[in-house]
Amino acid sequence: MKRKTFIKIASGLVAAPLLSPMATLAQTEKLKKWGGYIEYSTDKVFYPQTVDQLREMVRTKKSLKALGTKHCFNRIADSRNNLISSASMNKIINLDEKGRKITVEGGIKYGELAPWIDQKGFALHNLASLPHISVAGSISTGTHGSGLHNGNLSTAVSALEVVTANGDIKEVSRQKNKEQFEGTVVGLGALGWITKVTLDLQPRFDMKQYVFEKLPLAQVKEHFDEIMGAGYSVSLFTDWAAETINEVWIKCRTSGDADYHGKPDFFGASAATKNMHPIASLSAENCTEQMGVAGPWFERLPHFKMGFTPSSGKELQSEYFVPHQHAVEAILAVQKLGKKISPLLFITEIRSIAADELWMSPCYKRDAITIHFTWKQEWNSVKQLLPEIEKALAPFKPRPHWGKLFTITPEALASRYERMDDFKKLVSQYDPGGKFRNDFLNTNLLLT
Repeated sequence: MKRKTFIKIASGLVAAPLLSPMATLAQTEKLKKWGGYIEYSTDKVFYPQTVDQLREMVRTKKSLKALGTKHCFNRIADSRNNLISSASMNKIINLDEKGRKITVEGGIKYGELAPWIDQKGFALHNLASLPHISVAGSISTGTHGSGLHNGNLSTAVSALEVVTANGDIKEVSRQKNKEQFEGTVVGLGALGWITKVTLDLQPRFDMKQYVFEKLPLAQVKEHFDEIMGAGYSVSLFTDWAAETINEVWIKCRTSGDADYHGKPDFFGASAATKNMHPIASLSAENCTEQMGVAGPWFERLPHFKMGFTPSSGKELQSEYFVPHQHAVEAILAVQKLGKKISPLLFITEIRSIAADELWMSPCYKRDAITIHFTWKQEWNSVKQLLPEIEKALAPFKPRPHWGKLFTITPEALASRYERMDDFKKLVSQYDPGGKFRNDFLNTNLLLT
């Protein structure tokens, strides 16, 4: 989608709801998650238009979950009873130009928000690989982009407004109640319904994107930090079928970062001669512009364009965060399983994320690299393989992405999150009756 079209869409998000003023809308059939793999367990879906409508729904429903853009690949956002959609709660509330902050409703998508911010002269520090996801859903699960010095999307949050189980509004911020704030941002949907998010901004910037093909794995072993630090954001794509990384995507700011224009190779990888898709067999039409063509940050940081199908479309996803210091060991451990992984895989992406202080973030107090698997929709086979991958990574105490598929035991999860008990206490304060809980949360957080 072109920048002017982006701006036209995003400009309509200020102060005006996008849908009709109905508070509820019954579904005639059950919704499915992105990619069509999981069907939600209820057809009772409500679409509040205002915070007051939302608060009344929360007060009167015994059990519910917030419904975002349906991009999670497990049942963290599922409910057997009621879903309350954020689709209409997607407005821009306030831009504080002097303080470099913007406050938005939680349902707004990054692909809608980013062009509007850019038009005002600002940028977010990073974006995920696709812009189709909502702000509230992304920060609640620790979703991220890449970059040695870039925290996940949750680290841009400076304040939150949450509707708790009794319908009250709870405000937390980095400035006023830092301890509670750090426990609330990556809240996994267990604390309440996020109505407002305040995000830190920085001056807008332009970027260029370069792709190199067939990076020797031997170079990854010897120069991993140099490779991952080669740009503002770097991603490695591999299918584990050979001793090479299929593609290296380097995203550089036009000012201050390295320029790879005209360079024929990168640590033994050859410069791409055309735009590429991470899955090389697919058309690059859906992907953001490459070949060193300059463009605004929001059209380069994601891999995929808003308005186009991201990734492969019909797929499954898993992702594991391991400490950056063990990155090469972890990659080599997975490489040993390559013959089992490749037949079930579309592509793996390896990214880097800086440490943070958010209790339930997979990057809590440790710089991380992530090994992400985009699987074919063959769940029975993938389900048998995940424990083998998790066993190979076990020496590095991997933390899974909260919104993707994994089989790590609840006991292991608890041992890898030192603030887990504190978070569970926070859950009991925000939601003593378990209104926002579901089978996923009860099982994986060992909630009683």
